[in-house]
Amino acid sequence: MHMIHTAIELIVGFIALFIIMKILGKRQLSQITPFDFISALVLGELLGNAIYDKETDILHVLFAMSLWGLLMFVIELITQKFMKTRALLEENPSILIRKGKIDRNELKKNKLDINEFLNLLRQKDVFSIREIEYVILESDGKISILKKSDYTTPTRKDLNLPAKPVYLPITLISDGVVLWDNVRASGFNENWLKAQLEAQNIKKFEDVFYAEWLEDDGLFIQPFEKK
Repeated sequence: MHMIHTAIELIVGFIALFIIMKILGKRQLSQITPFDFISALVLGELLGNAIYDKETDILHVLFAMSLWGLLMFVIELITQKFMKTRALLEENPSILIRKGKIDRNELKKNKLDINEFLNLLRQKDVFSIREIEYVILESDGKISILKKSDYTTPTRKDLNLPAKPVYLPITLISDGVVLWDNVRASGFNENWLKAQLEAQNIKKFEDVFYAEWLEDDGLFIQPFEKK
């Protein structure tokens, strides 16, 4: 009898979950915000815990799922009807690079360090910050990139130009810390790095937020913004 009872609850719960998802509407995984993801997990957890709790009957399962589904639906309705609530419930996109400059405050606000940020860029096939004009962190955690005009199509092949060697940019300074292994691997030393910084009126390594070396394009430096 217990197995039959569990089977009935599973079937009813499955049907209820299917109906709730239909009511909430179709959304691609790439469109799901962190709030949506957690809400869906809680909904599934409510169903799982209720089914295997011997003291909980099918009516309690349906009530808990219906109430949580209703709350999710109300939140979706509010964000659609009232634009000002979207920043609170869905979060606005954040501009991480503006006019070629990394916004360190936005990185901190979104709990990203420079290494995590570079990892996100590489996943978008962008290996050098100097290629970028704008980067926007979307509400679903993905980034959108607008490249500088020099790095957009048409390609060299489109213009019938000879192929150029491709080099990987090497990070030399990150968050004011010099990565000496990378400096030496690039064939440079401390004196060279100091001279490069002094040429841009930067006196200390600690004043540099990010610096990278690219074989055919030289050194790219972004100092900390002055407050």
